Amino acid sequence: VQLQASGGGLVQAGGSLRLSCAASRRSLSNYVMGWFRQAPGKEREFVAAVWWSGRSTYYADSVKGRFTISRDNAKNTIYLQMNSLKPEDTAVYYCAGRFNGYSDNEDLYGDWGQGTLVTVSS
Repeated sequence: VQLQASGGGLVQAGGSLRLSCAASRRSLSNYVMGWFRQAPGKEREFVAAVWWSGRSTYYADSVKGRFTISRDNAKNTIYLQMNSLKPEDTAVYYCAGRFNGYSDNEDLYGDWGQGTLVTVSS
């Protein structure tokens, strides 16, 4: 499955951005899509994930209550709505996908989109 991410940019602290990730295939049953991010000088980390069926969502503690992951099956797209952004949210954000269940381990995701840069200024 090919993934295409978009929506990054520059925003002030407290602001909002929405990232999108379009998948190249329909009928992605048993597929989980997620977002990871990598800040300068840091390891890539899990942010959020959602089943293609939409039955469950998962979040890193650092973004709970501020970020919302959702999907639009008709558009083969998932979204990451990011509110109350903080400078520490600055990172390159990557969407990723895998079959057969949720994981927060990036090594278990086989499909990756290109990164999109999110910069939050203080």
